[in-house]
Amino acid sequence: MATPAHSARAHSFNRAAAQYAAARPAYPPALFDTLEELTGRPLTGARVGDIGAGTGIATALLHARGADVIAVEPGAGMAAQFRRALPGTPLIRGTGDALPLAGTSLDLLTYAQSWHWTDPARAVPEALRVLRPGGALALWWNTDAIDVPWITEAAARIRRHFGLDVPTEQRMTGARLHDPTGRLTPVRREIRWSRRVPLDTHLANLGSHSFFLVHDAAHSAAFLTEERERLLTVFPDGVVEEVYDVILLVAPAP
Repeated sequence: MATPAHSARAHSFNRAAAQYAAARPAYPPALFDTLEELTGRPLTGARVGDIGAGTGIATALLHARGADVIAVEPGAGMAAQFRRALPGTPLIRGTGDALPLAGTSLDLLTYAQSWHWTDPARAVPEALRVLRPGGALALWWNTDAIDVPWITEAAARIRRHFGLDVPTEQRMTGARLHDPTGRLTPVRREIRWSRRVPLDTHLANLGSHSFFLVHDAAHSAAFLTEERERLLTVFPDGVVEEVYDVILLVAPAP
């Protein structure tokens, strides 16, 4: 069962949906190539449910690869932003713990940055219910490449300022698939990629993470102001190269 703190973090994105959509990173083409490799089928023509779709970052990329996507999102703010960005894509309000989808209706069920908000004891049986024979559950997270020196240093500053044990919400919860049913055997891949963005976009990306959103606004703003000055010493041209490891888990349905 979710704790009050976990629930507060999960709901915090709704008030920052526009910022999330504008600043969060997308995903590299290699992720979707690897997804096709591990599932053994092309995304083109696949019936996909994108759960915890947020503002539609992953949904749009799945659609661009030819998938027939239906999105599920619990948050009102995120859903409103999704509908502005992807007005022609079906979106249903709901959660992975009680999917508003028919049984054996999907070839692929995806969770981009969102599995850690579910209760696996409920979400795994729901995934197995809606997947067709031969279908698969796929989870992925953009995680900071903490072997990159400037990212390691920035992560340490975040830990000190916010009193965290680990640098990002993905590292906090762990990119993993806990399966209480014992019926899923995930395959794990990591894909490194990077993007170059203006410093303001990088800071907005940081500020859209839940551990910023649930803290006092002045506390978060103070960190971002200091971080701007520190990063200008690393990126004097004001363009930040963010480096990510996408952690992908794919589990075929039994």
